[in-house]
Amino acid sequence: MADLIRRYVVMGVSGCGKSTVGAAFARQIGAAFLEGDLLHPPANVAAMAAGRPLDDAMRAPWLDAIAGRLQRAQAPGLVVSCSALKRAYRVRLAAGGPVTFVHLVLSEAEARARVRARPGHFMPDSLVASQCAALEPLGADEPGWLVQATLSTAEILQHLAARTEGQI
Repeated sequence: MADLIRRYVVMGVSGCGKSTVGAAFARQIGAAFLEGDLLHPPANVAAMAAGRPLDDAMRAPWLDAIAGRLQRAQAPGLVVSCSALKRAYRVRLAAGGPVTFVHLVLSEAEARARVRARPGHFMPDSLVASQCAALEPLGADEPGWLVQATLSTAEILQHLAARTEGQI
């Protein structure tokens, strides 16, 4: 299976640990890691920094950029951090080939606390409520897994290792 390309999106609301878990998971499986926030157009970053939530039209070019990176992934694979809040976004992300989603589940209160404690990030805690309102949890019919974001990174990685054993 060495030539098999695996594509993962670590998803959830701001503060759930997408970047931390995504980078660690990529190292664990020997894949590349892409911080999805780096692909946001400057206007999106400015809007969020000003406390304005993104709408579907604003997210479209960002999602398309991430989908393009997923489609061009090389073996053994790519792990991307991306909120992927709605099912329609996940369908868009997977349009170029199969993607497995890792939904890091976190309460709104915990997400707000984590975002407040995160220095230097453009996303204010005031936007967590809008993300939680927009979130459509990963469905049982979607490829991927729900994982409690309150687990330690090591525990999350153990869970993912058990799920991906033999795949890479």
